[in-house]
Amino acid sequence: MHSTPLIPLADRARIETQYADVLQRSFLQRFGLLIGLGVVTLYLALSAVFFHVVPALQAAQWDRASAYLQDWVSWRAQPRLRFEDGKVTPRWTLRGQYPEGAEIDWLRPRADGGYTVYYGNAENRLEVTPKRVDAIIGGVLYPVDISDTGARAPDNAPASLRQEGEKVVVRYGFAGQAEIRASQVYVQRRFLGWANFLFDTRSVFWGKSFGELAGLVVSGERLDPALSNIAAMGRDIWHNTTWQHGEIFSQLMQTLVMAFVGTLLGTLAAFPLAFIAARNITRSRAANWGMKRVFDFLRSIDMLIWALFFTRSFGPGPIPGIASIFFTDSGALGKVYSEAIENIDEKQREGVKSLGAASTLVNRYGVVPQVLPVFVSQSLYFFESNIRSATVIGAVGAGGIGLKLLEAMGTNADWDKVAYMVLLILGVVFIFDNISNTLRWKLIGKQGH
Repeated sequence: MHSTPLIPLADRARIETQYADVLQRSFLQRFGLLIGLGVVTLYLALSAVFFHVVPALQAAQWDRASAYLQDWVSWRAQPRLRFEDGKVTPRWTLRGQYPEGAEIDWLRPRADGGYTVYYGNAENRLEVTPKRVDAIIGGVLYPVDISDTGARAPDNAPASLRQEGEKVVVRYGFAGQAEIRASQVYVQRRFLGWANFLFDTRSVFWGKSFGELAGLVVSGERLDPALSNIAAMGRDIWHNTTWQHGEIFSQLMQTLVMAFVGTLLGTLAAFPLAFIAARNITRSRAANWGMKRVFDFLRSIDMLIWALFFTRSFGPGPIPGIASIFFTDSGALGKVYSEAIENIDEKQREGVKSLGAASTLVNRYGVVPQVLPVFVSQSLYFFESNIRSATVIGAVGAGGIGLKLLEAMGTNADWDKVAYMVLLILGVVFIFDNISNTLRWKLIGKQGH
């Protein structure tokens, strides 16, 4: 058995003296991490109390949030079964998922003038008549009486069938729900997937399987004499009135143009102004101070506020979006550029100056080659960020896909279209993020090399 030899006291004192900065740590060095964790924990606890986080979580309508998430990956057919002239008449109020006169397997007419709504199978359905609605849940029948004052649920109703004021709400899980009122039954029938994503009900290709579509592309007879089948498919997809692919992609391109033009104009404005703000280039302290305050003013006002201001001035459209990005980026890039100029290697600049070159040439050959990679790198980063920002400011009237996104959210029924546009935005941001990162890496690498 081996034991660790003890260090003699003299050697120990020498080691402690020689490595005092390592062995004799201060109080903060020893307990700083624990103190920091304690402060953060206390701050979070106080924030939870001041902002009523726990009551807010308890009052949150998590079932509604779950329904929104389900709507992102599904679609809802929402007929209103109205009680008119002693019979039930379906009225469609949401994006035409079915062509006129189509037979719908889950919505079938009854012999007595009513309708049967199936939620997956026969054990979960509604039997709708003008005077009564029978809700069959798990094979058990629960009659809901209808009068001029409203609908009334039975006394033995389960939790999935609730009385809410003068209406009765029946929930069938993911399959959907129904609101039974005095004058109508508002049906919501949910299906997984995005209905009519490729072709709307006006297209001759609507309702065909992928196998049938592939057969039409390869060897099928032309359905439109003026176009090949694949060209007709492309036309119908682009002009899909339900999903509006053509309009959404044009608005997405408008968002990209807004971000690019706004960033470009901000770069062009910030480039010369940064030389005035840099103390080692412009010797006038008043000019330095004044230009930096201009940069502070431009960047201190949020881009969204600028967008609201310019929307009131120019009206809705891409011009307010470009102007708001231009103003914000001019201030932010001007500050970044001036700081980069102030940190250049003065030797290169002095070398050009010693040759008797004019101040313009001194800046051209002594300053610009040092800071240009940084300028381009920062502008690329701002462009990437402005793609996301242009989406947000578009929602306040500056145009682009942000406005379409707000419109889809405003209906509270097109959450599948919201998901579609969000995925498009994420894809574009991902593509330009990788392009920007690659270009920045090459510029910085070339500069370092």
